Amino acid sequence: MKYLVAILTFVSFISFGQDTKSQAVLDKLSSKIKGLSSFYIEFNATVKSPNGKTESEIGKGWVKGNKFSAAYGDNTILSNGLKQWTIVKEDKSVYEADASKADDLLNPKKLMTIWEKDFKNNFEKEETLNGETVVVIRLVPNNPGKAEFHSIYISISKAANELRKAVVKMKNGTVMTYTLTKFTENPAVEDAKFVYDPKKYPGYDLVRD
Repeated sequence: MKYLVAILTFVSFISFGQDTKSQAVLDKLSSKIKGLSSFYIEFNATVKSPNGKTESEIGKGWVKGNKFSAAYGDNTILSNGLKQWTIVKEDKSVYEADASKADDLLNPKKLMTIWEKDFKNNFEKEETLNGETVVVIRLVPNNPGKAEFHSIYISISKAANELRKAVVKMKNGTVMTYTLTKFTENPAVEDAKFVYDPKKYPGYDLVRD
């Protein structure tokens, strides 16, 4: 989970003047995401270090309004908009905090709209990815000195208007690639999905902030 936390944390540090062509593509996708009552995503995360070592992780998440449920590897984050719970399998612990004070950068909605704040963007090219045409847009931080990466490349489906991939290039040579494998619009999801149920986690310690 630490790698996903890393990319999403960068959002708080990271709007070349905005490219008109790329901004139009991003605005269109943002409008689509904000217009959904709920959505579900699945993604693969791969981290390649400068020494050639590669680590992979699978993630998935449900979003409904200001509520979300996300699984990153063996760890789970739940938020009902009032409380947020971080469930760490390795420690058999659950960390509870007020949603207003918790780090909302783990919300899957942030992954789907990471370009909306503190990024500059530039149209790179159109290319074919898995048989479909995607628009590749480069994001760079407004304040490079505070960011641990120098650029993020996102690929957006031209026909479906959906995020397909994000590639983060770190200053130390590490490359993190996030590939969306599934995106479902407006799935039916009960509110109970976003609330911690201790019966599902026997033997776990609850730690309140």
